[in-house]
Amino acid sequence: MSIPGSYGKFSQTQKFFRSAEVAMFKLLLSFVTVFMLSESALSAADQPNVIYILADDLGYGDLSCYGQDKFTTPNIDRLANEGLKFTAHYSGNTVCSPSRAVLMTGQHSGHCYLRGNVSGEKNAELDPEMTVLPELFKASGYATGAFGKWGLGHTNESGSKSPITHGFDEFYGWKSQTIAHTYYPTSVVDNGREVPLEPGTFIHDLIMDRARTFISKNANNDTPFFCYIPTAVPHAAMHAPKDLHEKWRKVFPQFDDKIGKYGAGGEPCPDVQNPIAGFAAMMENLDNEVGSILDLLEELNIDDNTLIMFSSDNGAHKEGGHDPAFWNSTGNLRGYKRDMHEGGIRTPMLARWPGVITAGKTTDHLSSFQDVLPTMAELLKQPIPPQVDGLSFLPTLKGNQKSQQQHDYLYWEFCKGTQQKIDTQAVRMGDWKAFRKAGQQTELFNLATDPYEKKNLAQSQPELVSQMEQYMSEAHEPLPGQN
Repeated sequence: MSIPGSYGKFSQTQKFFRSAEVAMFKLLLSFVTVFMLSESALSAADQPNVIYILADDLGYGDLSCYGQDKFTTPNIDRLANEGLKFTAHYSGNTVCSPSRAVLMTGQHSGHCYLRGNVSGEKNAELDPEMTVLPELFKASGYATGAFGKWGLGHTNESGSKSPITHGFDEFYGWKSQTIAHTYYPTSVVDNGREVPLEPGTFIHDLIMDRARTFISKNANNDTPFFCYIPTAVPHAAMHAPKDLHEKWRKVFPQFDDKIGKYGAGGEPCPDVQNPIAGFAAMMENLDNEVGSILDLLEELNIDDNTLIMFSSDNGAHKEGGHDPAFWNSTGNLRGYKRDMHEGGIRTPMLARWPGVITAGKTTDHLSSFQDVLPTMAELLKQPIPPQVDGLSFLPTLKGNQKSQQQHDYLYWEFCKGTQQKIDTQAVRMGDWKAFRKAGQQTELFNLATDPYEKKNLAQSQPELVSQMEQYMSEAHEPLPGQN
């Protein structure tokens, strides 16, 4: 079992072996980096550009390609129509920060150092000794940029809180996860420097503009790039451009007497009249932005050499006046953000790479956020960092199902409070799903016959329940204050 990040409770022996393991891997990565940078004959196909767009609290049913019927997302749907749609992909956790930590480290939430949102993002920062996702791209000679909501420490601070410390050449976005609750903050962080914004500035458009500038700059320089776009849409306050908001108010005038309220750590966070319209407007704006990126790739003549992935950090939320029941944001899945039922952790996942990924296909390959890092390692021909729990799904992207490794099971845990005590746990093994709330009996569901987790089969399947509980036990590495 890999030893998790630096916030766990380790013996001195564990610390010694972990340090030695990390040191050996760093040395190996440095040799690979020198080799990669010296191989000037590498073809473009060996160094595809990668764009990873991470929506925030977007439910499984919030895209029209996944069943949304009250609005459409035609540009995001292009990723499905011209690429691959996953139907059994899961986030790293059921809330923002720990899910992003899983994405960056490749560790599942039973090993990852962060398993719940923490006040002020205290101890949310990545371990600088660990090799994380953007560092693999740097080792392959890529330009790297992140644009949006980091969620793993205050981005205006130096050291391990900063995205720049962990392999990103550029970062442009919100100062903190709390401030990312508003789209009208007083400042933006530009490569660690906090820059004031004019009052009323809608930050989402600035962030997307900066991401497109990064793409254009590197394409024009013939530099392969990794562009990470962790947008805050559609989380928290239902803020959207005024013209789109007014458009959707005309569609849903019956909600004009509803006011959406939210807070952003003392930053301006205007109330929203008709947050139902606000949500639709946010989604249309995001869809338009994705369309503009697709258009840009064609304009730059790099469309065929760019892999785009799109997912969400967890399930649908119920904040800021958002009504996920009205939108059927979960696609009828049980639960929402902050629990481990399917609606809290199953997310959309789309991947498009013309000429490599067969267009219009759907896969039920069982995967999760910890698989993204090893997938990119295989794509880049980089060694997989020692802490990683995930499995590469590159064979699935390329249609090579026979060579695709499968998980024995996937595990999640969600923690709450200052001591990060376990609140809920879940295991998925094939079609079977186990769910346990702290202090309660384990529930068991067969997702093949009961995808909405309505019929608890625990009493009729005691041996299977015991096996799932054993998986919960073996996958959990205690953090300080946990049992």
